[in-house]
Amino acid sequence: MATVELTKENFAETINNNDMVIVDFWATWCGPCKAFAPIYEKVSEQHPDVVFAKVNTDEERELAMEFQIRSIPTLMIFRENIIIFSQPGMLPEQAFAEIIGKAKDVDMEEVKKEVAEQQKADS
Repeated sequence: MATVELTKENFAETINNNDMVIVDFWATWCGPCKAFAPIYEKVSEQHPDVVFAKVNTDEERELAMEFQIRSIPTLMIFRENIIIFSQPGMLPEQAFAEIIGKAKDVDMEEVKKEVAEQQKADS
């Protein structure tokens, strides 16, 4: 599956309408981003059940600010509208594949329960 370019216009719709979305925050001038791009593309082809998306932080500054992106590349994994993974830095192919496998195995009912408890504690 080809990667999807995310903008502020289609970000929420993409996250809301897909079970699992992996987002790569990147920029054209970023060396590690360029080095990671072929790995990201290759791994995306191995997981047709997952949406792989990219956010160009230079063009989508609002999204970068909203998600507090301070270094790039930064990867985020959303499952059922919840960020379950966020990490700056480039990953080797094997490590990236392992993280995706673990993300698919996350018990989302447990995560939702924890989120609800945290929101209750915060209010």
